[in-house]
Formats: sequence, structure tokens, C-alpha cells
Amino acid sequence: MPVLFSLFVSSFLIALSGAMMPGTLLTVTISESSRRGAMAGPLLVLGHGLLEMVLVALLLMGLAPLLKQQVFFIVISAAGGVVLLWMAYGMFRSLPKLSLSITTSRESQNFLVWTGALMSLINPYWILWWATIGLGYILNATRFGLTGVLFFFIGHISADLAWYSAVSFSIGKGRRFFSDTVYRTLIGVCASFLTVFAFYFIYRVACVLPFFNVN
Repeated sequence: MPVLFSLFVSSFLIALSGAMMPGTLLTVTISESSRRGAMAGPLLVLGHGLLEMVLVALLLMGLAPLLKQQVFFIVISAAGGVVLLWMAYGMFRSLPKLSLSITTSRESQNFLVWTGALMSLINPYWILWWATIGLGYILNATRFGLTGVLFFFIGHISADLAWYSAVSFSIGKGRRFFSDTVYRTLIGVCASFLTVFAFYFIYRVACVLPFFNVN
């Protein structure tokens, strides 16, 4: 049990350090929390976690070599850049009509779960992390059977849930201090960050393509 607990703690700390770094999921958490309230973070992490659960299962079945392929990185980066540009465009276009109002419908909740999964899926560096560092952790955890993998995964997803819930709660509960102007500014900043991430993904594709070997 002490070994399993140490596996949980180390997984939690490694995941927390990654979760706290700026990225697409954090940007979307900020924008959606200001729009939909404090539950946005947990719902986004639910989608993120479900996707990670599937990915862990696939890695255990030997998917890692495919995820490390250059062509896979190129396709995910290009697709991710396009999706992020589309999202940023929609956010910019909606700015003049935005006003503070909480949306808590079932459709809204489903949207957040799917968005949490999508923001992870289109991030090539999330996939590379799992194909390298994540796979190493999984292989270490398998020494203790499925119980070890379970402790690893719970520690990992608990860090994501703790951080994104804290961010979402802070913004969601602080909405009463927002005016429509502040709200629109926040969404505009988030859209700008998504645009930066989009062009960075596309830039990485441009850097890799000249050295891409089709053989």
C-alpha cells in the first residue's frame, strides 16, 4: 500500500505541474467559466478524463509506437490549428453581442464534456506526453497490476480536477464583479490566446514538414 500511495502522489504532482502550464484546456476553462459558471471546469475535466481513460487503455494495448510517428504529429497539429482558429473566430465574432448570463442546460453540460475531450485530442503535445512520460508511468504502474494503473490514473486525473475546478470556481464565483465590458474583454483575450496556440501548432507543422520522411 505505501508503494501504491507513492505512485498516486507522484502521479498527482507530475500531472499538477502540467495542468498549471498555460494551454488550450486552461484557456477554454477560463472562457467557459465566465460564461457558464463554476461547474465548467469539472465538466471539461470529465471529458478530458474520459478521453485519457481510453488513451491509457490503448497504450496498454501497444498503441505508443503509432503516437510517436511524425505523420501522426503533423496531422494532429494541423487539425488542431484549424479547430482552434475556428473556435477563436467564433469567439471574436460573438463579442459585440455577449452579455453575462449563466447557461446550465443539459445541452450546455454535454457541450462542455465534449469540448474537454476535443481540447485534449487536438493538442499534439498532450498526445506526445502520454506516448512518452505517460507510457513510462503506466509501465511502472503495471508492476502492481491493474491496481497500480488505477492508482496512477486516479492520481493523474485528481490533479487535473483539482486545478481546473479551482480556476473555474474562482472565475465562476467572481462573475458578480464582472461588467459586460470586462466579460467581453476576457473572452477576447481567451480568443487571442487560442489564435496564438493555433498558429503555434501550424508553425510546428511547417517546421517538421521539410524533414518529413514518407518512407
